[in-house]
Amino acid sequence: MDYFDIKIPFIIGEEVIAIYKNEQYSIGKVHALPTTTRYPSYTASAWGTPGHVCATAVNAIHMLVSIENDRGRTLSIIPRETIAPAAGAGASIIVTSKAGYGPFGSWAPKVGTQVLIQKKGSTSEKILSLNTIPQEGDILILRTKNVPLPYMAEIENHPGGRVFLWDKDGYTVVAKVIKPVGGVGRFEGTLFQRICALRANHSGVIDVSTSNYGDIGGFQIIPWEHAISSKEMQSVWDLTQWLVIGHKDGKSKLGGTYPLFKLGFTTGPSSDERLWDIWSTYGRKSLILFRFNGGKWQKTSSITGRNDKALKNVTHIRLYFPFQEEIQKTR
Repeated sequence: MDYFDIKIPFIIGEEVIAIYKNEQYSIGKVHALPTTTRYPSYTASAWGTPGHVCATAVNAIHMLVSIENDRGRTLSIIPRETIAPAAGAGASIIVTSKAGYGPFGSWAPKVGTQVLIQKKGSTSEKILSLNTIPQEGDILILRTKNVPLPYMAEIENHPGGRVFLWDKDGYTVVAKVIKPVGGVGRFEGTLFQRICALRANHSGVIDVSTSNYGDIGGFQIIPWEHAISSKEMQSVWDLTQWLVIGHKDGKSKLGGTYPLFKLGFTTGPSSDERLWDIWSTYGRKSLILFRFNGGKWQKTSSITGRNDKALKNVTHIRLYFPFQEEIQKTR
């Protein structure tokens, strides 16, 4: 299985290294170490798999340590400059990498990425758990595997609209729209992502930036169970900044499932970042396109702040899945 590692030594001042096919890339340094974990963490963290990444974003990476009483316990990685309320005080490894770059950009892991711990003085790797929470001198490893993915997801933005996955064999309907998106809101992490790109993906959210890097504006796509069961999401039904989708059978849950909410999306390289070749550099860039009133596919103009009607004429949304090899070879 093709994969790359991000290695984070639990030693302040040490380099954060990305490794792919024996080539090493410095992507930051360790600025501060955590003193605790966050419990209870955000609701959808418990829909992930313990010992794996449960959220990836331009301003944070959240890792699921355990699930206790149906609530997640998380440990996070954040850039020094970040806005990341979900991380929790003292529960983060702080690195010097710029938000939207390195581990939060070109080398960003996916939801479902394995988290391994190499204890001080040992060469063996153990999965992150309550018993293996890293201490000073240990090494934390994020192992992102290159799994097969569809070409794109496409959403018909109206009640009852279909959610398709497109691949080399055609399309498959995987979900239906319960509540369409109509506007954008002040999702703070969009400050660190370019327009029409993925700001974050976790077990219960796809967060899209509609603003340029340095501005705030975006919307979210969430599964129906997150909108119904999570206290932090109760405003979803009254505001226009959320698109709610449900499983095509009307019963099953979508949260934490491949490929929309697990192993699919990544924030991808910022505009001036480069990876190991042209396919990885451009294939891993996130991209979201829109059709207004059934017209041609296009990016939106920059939409910032709260605007309840900015997307009311959007009829279709397309989200491209990342790839890192010549597409004809892998899909």
